[in-house]
Amino acid sequence: MGYETNIQSLDKGQILAECGPMRLIIAAWQGQVSQRESCVLAAKEAFSLFERVAGFRGILSRGHHDLADAPGDSLAKKMMASVLAVDNKLTPMAAVAGTIADGVADFLFNRGMTKVIVNNGGDISIRTGSDQSVNIGIRPDLINSSMTEMITLGDERSSWGVATSGLEGRSLTTGVASAATIISGTASLADAAATAIANASFIEDNSVIQKPAKALDPQTDIPKILVTTQAGPFSEEKKDLALSGAMEKATALINKGLIFGAYIVVDGKVRMTDFVRHRLTKLA
Repeated sequence: MGYETNIQSLDKGQILAECGPMRLIIAAWQGQVSQRESCVLAAKEAFSLFERVAGFRGILSRGHHDLADAPGDSLAKKMMASVLAVDNKLTPMAAVAGTIADGVADFLFNRGMTKVIVNNGGDISIRTGSDQSVNIGIRPDLINSSMTEMITLGDERSSWGVATSGLEGRSLTTGVASAATIISGTASLADAAATAIANASFIEDNSVIQKPAKALDPQTDIPKILVTTQAGPFSEEKKDLALSGAMEKATALINKGLIFGAYIVVDGKVRMTDFVRHRLTKLA
């Protein structure tokens, strides 16, 4: 592998795993007991997953796929399936962080962990056993690291995925949303959906500045696409227009059973689906 790797112990049994641009925080429990050694093994699994994706990057960076084009690798197939389900204009790389997070979470859950949280740069894969729940903080603005609310995900499902996309996020966006946080059954789907929903918030406005993606990232998978570098402030009418576009895309994905909920912010104005509203708690 051409990337340096690093495994570091954090507080409360968590492990930091770094490999090139990938940075994961891994936490796992059996009952109430954290499982640091298992997390170290999971970090090594993450490096293996990253290497597999890197080997197919040339294929996975191209758009307009169908599953017949998929490499014979389960990780690559999952990335491709997620973006095809959500928005076939995306490349499979739109689901890479969430898909790797899912792979690490499954690695731990299949080894007897009763609660798992794998955070791959904000794309979060969660596994919950009986009587387990997880609280996930929500950032209304990706420029600011502070969290204003949290959403609780319980044991009615064993698998959850949470991802956020928007301006100044780790991934490039064609929209104007400050943040679009999406909850799904897997991080792979949540990752792709967050990208698509944030993109759907685009509006025409004099404050919106866009540049070709390759001007910001020479290694991007969308080199010719115009991405947003600056947006706002907006009038209330323009905020509503941007939010409506994003919510329309979110609602379509909910109706298809691909995601459960969305929390979307444009220039300080928030819209959310009922799924999120009923699980949300304000932070002090």
